[in-house]
Amino acid sequence: MRTRRRRRLGGWWLTALAAMGVASPAVAAQASDPAPAVAADAAAVVERYCLACHNRRLRTAGLALDELDVAHPEARPEVWEKVVGRLRTRTMPPVPRPRPDEAAYEAAARWLETALDRAAAARPDPGRPLLHRMNRTEYRNAVRDLLAVDPDVSALPADDATYGFDNIADALGTSPLLLESYVTTARKVARLAVGSPALAPSTETWKTPIDLTQDYHLRGLPLVTRGGIRVDRYFPVDAEYEIRVRLRRGAGGSIRGIGEEHVVELSLDGERIGRFPVGGPDAYRRPDGGGNAGLGVSPAFTADEPMRVRMPISAGDHTLVAAFVGRPAALSEQTTRPFLRSYVSANSRRGLPDVDRLVIAGPFDPARPADTPSRARIFTCRPADAAGEPACAGDILARLGRLAFRRPLEPPELDRLLDFYGAGRGAGGFEAGIELALRYLLASPQFIFRIEPEPAEVASGTAYPLTGFDLASRLSFFLWSSIPDQALLAAAEEGRLDDRDGLVRQVRRMLADPRAAALVENFAGQWLYLRNLDQTTPDPPTFPDFDDNLRRALRRETELFVESVLREDRSALELLTADYTFVNERLARHYGLPGIYGDRFRRVPVADPARRGVLGHGSVLTVTSYATRTSPVLRGKWILENLLGAPPPPPPPDVPDLEDAGSAEGLSIRERLERHRANPACASCHARMDPYGFGLENFDAIGRWRAFGADGAAVDASDTLPDGAAFTGPVELREAMLRRPETFVRTLTRKLLTYAVGRGLTYHDAPVVRSIVREAAPDGYRLSALVTGIVTSDPFRMKMKRPAVLGPADAADAAP
Repeated sequence: MRTRRRRRLGGWWLTALAAMGVASPAVAAQASDPAPAVAADAAAVVERYCLACHNRRLRTAGLALDELDVAHPEARPEVWEKVVGRLRTRTMPPVPRPRPDEAAYEAAARWLETALDRAAAARPDPGRPLLHRMNRTEYRNAVRDLLAVDPDVSALPADDATYGFDNIADALGTSPLLLESYVTTARKVARLAVGSPALAPSTETWKTPIDLTQDYHLRGLPLVTRGGIRVDRYFPVDAEYEIRVRLRRGAGGSIRGIGEEHVVELSLDGERIGRFPVGGPDAYRRPDGGGNAGLGVSPAFTADEPMRVRMPISAGDHTLVAAFVGRPAALSEQTTRPFLRSYVSANSRRGLPDVDRLVIAGPFDPARPADTPSRARIFTCRPADAAGEPACAGDILARLGRLAFRRPLEPPELDRLLDFYGAGRGAGGFEAGIELALRYLLASPQFIFRIEPEPAEVASGTAYPLTGFDLASRLSFFLWSSIPDQALLAAAEEGRLDDRDGLVRQVRRMLADPRAAALVENFAGQWLYLRNLDQTTPDPPTFPDFDDNLRRALRRETELFVESVLREDRSALELLTADYTFVNERLARHYGLPGIYGDRFRRVPVADPARRGVLGHGSVLTVTSYATRTSPVLRGKWILENLLGAPPPPPPPDVPDLEDAGSAEGLSIRERLERHRANPACASCHARMDPYGFGLENFDAIGRWRAFGADGAAVDASDTLPDGAAFTGPVELREAMLRRPETFVRTLTRKLLTYAVGRGLTYHDAPVVRSIVREAAPDGYRLSALVTGIVTSDPFRMKMKRPAVLGPADAADAAP
């Protein structure tokens, strides 16, 4: 078949190769220039291994490589970058078709990359990000850093994620409802920050998760307490507030577990403000002497009514804690506690009581506070008299406006803020004027949107460098998910961001700042699916030990691990190979690690090679499983997308789901998938995904190690990868993945770059990614080197000026 096709293509194809000087290895070997010889190798690989499917007749995956010139890939980079991706990940040709050897793979990929990189360097295209709105997390952080107040942003709609992240510009649209939400939020934040006595009383409620085990001491709560809740809250004014504690009810409405006496202690900033005994032998006995807790009004229905305190609280940040004190006798009954999770049943008398919620109402009789962190941040001057108020207001608003807009204010912008100040000043005095100006500032487009004006003197379709202030804004939102600080704005104003050394110094300073934790929380939290843990609820009968305590510990382990690689300037490869992790007692018991006690997370060595790196983290293993069982498909898909950069296409709409019952009853997961792959529409993708997932089958659906499945049969964690590499278990799987470590580093770099610039990457960005990875290689692919490479790259530092009218070609470039 291949011979006939080659003969059929022969005329023009061989003539074209001859014209390029690469007609055959023999011809190429006679050339004095080594480049044609390499081109000939690439052409030979394409002809022998690709054209059988990707030709003008079949057009498999929409590709007809026989219509393209392999010696000049720069003519069609959008196609050849796809070919490079398949060569680098060894996903094409698919097994069992004939495949090149490693040398041929490498030679073909390198030739194409070299030609594509050379063309990209001659005409860089850094992309044209759309108008970029802050997402909800960024708005919250920006307000925190601007005004020293942690705002309630629940009025803002949740942001949609695309390309894996929720900070992508073209997904952060606007609507009248959204703008109204910003105005509402700005009004609340301005009143909180200034401490307006006009604040009306309101009620806020903090709930504990329903599956939070409160039978033991919880991290962050005082010692010698059990269970409970901690609330860190900003009180905007000096006033009276009412704090109320509610205990968790059973299905019938009565408080659970108060058949013996317990004590709830309420404290403010570590000082006790209330102590409430609850429960006893008569808790479930009705006043008429009946014993049915489901009828009448026994004390168990109202026992927490007295748990309230009304008291004056000064403005500022305070910590409230409600927790049980003492050790109940029930904790000694180990024989009745087979699981780590709280005992829960329909019978309210069983188990121990839990704190369900803490409610704060107020302020009542408010007074303007003398000083708070937010007022100190705002009122950096105090006018001695009315004559000095305009100048002081101008200084305050110019300083805050510079931070909020990420650049110095233009005179008309300051005048606009002063107009709002004047309107508020006339109605309520100096501070009321500042409050109204802040409301405008926090809802203004210049604050909400990351606007990067295009220079008029630059021609359309031309790449140009960003201004120092725009670059400072990109840098702070990348590393901090927030606005630049004064030091970064000063560096921008003084031109210290115009060269690589200045940028690198700022990157190092910012990564050492506590605010860099946002990079772990927001980037790693989405890249590794850690955010999905909040919506993950394994089936309680199947996994009775899983609770919110474990959920939090799993997430914290991975966050601390990624943060350690970043802050300790370690190799990105350690994300897959590290022989250490972070655990507390709860997580150590989950992993079977002895000798670890307490709620504090500490760094521990990982002796079991199967547990090394994120592939052994329970967080990743849990979010890639179903509620009742593991999923080789989900895990394999996660590895392909997030670690190897070779995501499978979505399944066809008419493909049935993997059977969980019926005709599949009694079959193992492997057998079900083999039956599923019998459908040709399913086979091509599952042959790529499933082997990676099977390599992790020794981990159950919540990340515990197992040698045997639920059916008692030994776990089979062996398979063969698409490149033909056979393996057994997670250790050999990881080794097979790391035979080409640059594949993982390249994928991580693509993810970081997508997050950094807030847009999906196109074929224009592929040469940049390769350059960053190459430059990081001599230093062992340190994670900080990847971050620095991104910050100093053209897509981050530059922008392409948009044409006056977006044409079809531009729309095509914008597509991923």
